[in-house]
Amino acid sequence: MKIIIDIPEQYLIDSTPTEFGKNLKLYAALMMFKSGKLSAGSAAEFAEVDRFRFAEACESNGIPLIDYTAEDLRAEMQSLQTFP
Repeated sequence: MKIIIDIPEQYLIDSTPTEFGKNLKLYAALMMFKSGKLSAGSAAEFAEVDRFRFAEACESNGIPLIDYTAEDLRAEMQSLQTFP
């Protein structure tokens, strides 16, 4: 599917329309991942980047790849300790 968005040229900020479009897809994928709408793998696929590039983008934008609460981590550790 193709979606056309009219972006004023002044916002391209040192990039070509193609580069701007790729960055826009990456930022959209990051926000959909952050909000829980997409998994990391699906977001990387949406942005057309590999998982390593997506992980780097998450790190650069302060988005954790694994969002464990302290309580979730304690519960996981507890279950591992009882594992034979």
